[in-house]
Amino acid sequence: MSTDKKFKIAIGSDHAGFEYKELLRSFLNDYEVKDFGTYAADSVDYPDFAHPVADAVESGDYTFGVLVCGSANGVAITANKHQQIRAAICWQKEIAELARLHNNANIICIPARFVSEEVAKEMVTTFLNTAFEGGRHATRVNKMSC
Repeated sequence: MSTDKKFKIAIGSDHAGFEYKELLRSFLNDYEVKDFGTYAADSVDYPDFAHPVADAVESGDYTFGVLVCGSANGVAITANKHQQIRAAICWQKEIAELARLHNNANIICIPARFVSEEVAKEMVTTFLNTAFEGGRHATRVNKMSC
């Protein structure tokens, strides 16, 4: 894993993603990480955690976000309501790479019920260590916001 300390990472999950969030928070110990919750496996509403992560990234206080829930759909939909957020649901390393390379995604959304812990770690590592390619992709990304 890169040890580029300039990356500040906001992380959050709902109850279905709690265990993976805890695993990833520990895995990301080379970075400055802020945990926006949830802080237990009790049932919660994912927007209560996705919005603060998206706010933190959108404001520029954090470079990237990591959101985890059962399917990743709820957190991705919620985060993408924020104008400057490009939250990508990823289920394999190559998707995480393309999300950064072609879409300049700034939040990775992980479906805890559908990927292994090892794949989750590989995806986060790839996401954080892949630069946006720019070029023709920049034109497309610039058309995303409403």
